[in-house]
Amino acid sequence: MTDYRAPLDDMRFVINDVVGLEQITALPGCEDATPDLVDAILDEAGRLASEVIAPLNGPGDIEGCVFENGVVRTPKGFPEAYRQFIDGGWNGLAADPEYGGQGLPWLVATAVSEIWHASNMAMMLCPMLTQGAVELLGAHGSDALKAIYMEKMVSGEWTGTMNLTEPQAGSDLGRVRTKAVPDGDHYRISGTKIFITHGEHDMAENIVHMVLARTPDAPDGVKGISLFVVPKLMVNADGSLGARNDLRCVSIEHKLGINASPTAVMSFGDDGGAVGYLVGEENKGLAYMFTMMNNERLAVGLQGVGVGERAYQHALAYARERVQSRRIDGDSAEPVAIIEHPDVQRMLLSMRAQTEATRALAYYTAGQLDVAERHPDDDVRGRAQARVDLLTPVVKAWGSDTSIEVASTGIQIHGGMGFIEEAGAAQFYRDARITAIYEGTNGIQANDLVGRKIGRENGETANQLIAEISRTLDETAANGGPDIAAIGEVLEGGVAALRRATDWITETWRDAPARVAAGAVPYLRLLGLVAGGWLLMRAAAAAEAGRDAGDTDAQLRDKVTTALFFADQYVVEADGLARKVIRGGRAIAAMEIERF
Repeated sequence: MTDYRAPLDDMRFVINDVVGLEQITALPGCEDATPDLVDAILDEAGRLASEVIAPLNGPGDIEGCVFENGVVRTPKGFPEAYRQFIDGGWNGLAADPEYGGQGLPWLVATAVSEIWHASNMAMMLCPMLTQGAVELLGAHGSDALKAIYMEKMVSGEWTGTMNLTEPQAGSDLGRVRTKAVPDGDHYRISGTKIFITHGEHDMAENIVHMVLARTPDAPDGVKGISLFVVPKLMVNADGSLGARNDLRCVSIEHKLGINASPTAVMSFGDDGGAVGYLVGEENKGLAYMFTMMNNERLAVGLQGVGVGERAYQHALAYARERVQSRRIDGDSAEPVAIIEHPDVQRMLLSMRAQTEATRALAYYTAGQLDVAERHPDDDVRGRAQARVDLLTPVVKAWGSDTSIEVASTGIQIHGGMGFIEEAGAAQFYRDARITAIYEGTNGIQANDLVGRKIGRENGETANQLIAEISRTLDETAANGGPDIAAIGEVLEGGVAALRRATDWITETWRDAPARVAAGAVPYLRLLGLVAGGWLLMRAAAAAEAGRDAGDTDAQLRDKVTTALFFADQYVVEADGLARKVIRGGRAIAAMEIERF
């Protein structure tokens, strides 16, 4: 059984001492999210995850999903566990109380979601998508659509999906061909969508699909895409479920990982057209869908945090139990647990430090989202939203890339056993691998970062963040001890490299966007490492202050050690990454396409 006590301690520390729960509870509507309530929520989520959801992770991966005659059966125990999940009200933590949600801050919901993803990523992809669909409908749906669907989706009784990808159109949504023909008060939808996560399953009584399609007179490209709600089962006037809509799952994919999550090929309109209802206005569907997409991108980064945490715990337990070789600095010839060996300690600390850094950035961004949605001052909300927009691709891409690295290190710690499925370490790597691909590949995230978030706004939001990091360095340098000073020294170099790379992008993007795009991925990593190091330094400073005040909690010393390790092992990459950003495009541009 997974032990959630260690990550819960760090979650609480990040919420309270890094992001600042007091600042969030000062926002309108967040007053009830007291530390005691948050502690109780995290404890209960950890219990449900440990006792009910996590034990199904390994068996579900082995069993997988079964597709027969258009019906998908999830692994044994999944429907029952999902029922416990929704009966506990977990699906609607951050949702509007008007529709049965609890209205809690995104910061709290984000921490709880990490627990779900750590416990069983394949299963919890389903409510993750539902919550994104709820946010989409809440922001852009008509009152009539909200009245029909919101309450059931907030509760989780009905689940949601996102139908974008088509066989001929992967991330290039301008090539979407699915048709939507007006028919009275609705539309008839026809076409094929692929890679639809939980597009068909047996965990809920209805599935509500969010579908991108084109109306007959729509312009070409992304400007001609509309968004439709297409339910699996029609909803009667009294709210009961009616006839099956004209849509079906025609197959599910056989995948590298997340085997317990059905990835469906969906066919709409084989018998006259599936009934679909327009969301908002025609030809504005892609903009609406990005409300859900951005929600999912933050969630995918959080998946990376969760899987990384689970991989770390798994490797740590093995390292404490596996006895092999004598200590390198000891006189005894007796073998010791491999955790006694310096290189294993290095690997474990790398897993822990990277996971804590990505967690801190994900939670920080969630806190900024709360400010953007709830602060009474328009200017404050605007600045917070700009920072959320800047950091969303970083949380998604850096968080997911890091989880793959962490899970790979976990396999290495297991040695040969790590390559054997029965050891359990391989599943975390296989599951994590998809996170760098879906909801927009990490290359797309990086291009979005340097183009929309840096180039188009001349680096304004990025430079504001850099300035805030610099202020933290100045404040902690004056008040911190030798370890904090050492962290700050490394971060100063990281900030200088980030500023240099950011200035180059703003100077180059308009005239040579291809050169900037060639260095987009290293820039995203550079921003992630510096921002992650900054937040770990804030954690270390808060921990040191706690120790100076007499707090003897051993975790406080760990915060300083982890931040120092992260600075010395990862933030030091900053100069090299900045060089890749600025100079890396030269060789790429020089290589003729036919010579690849």
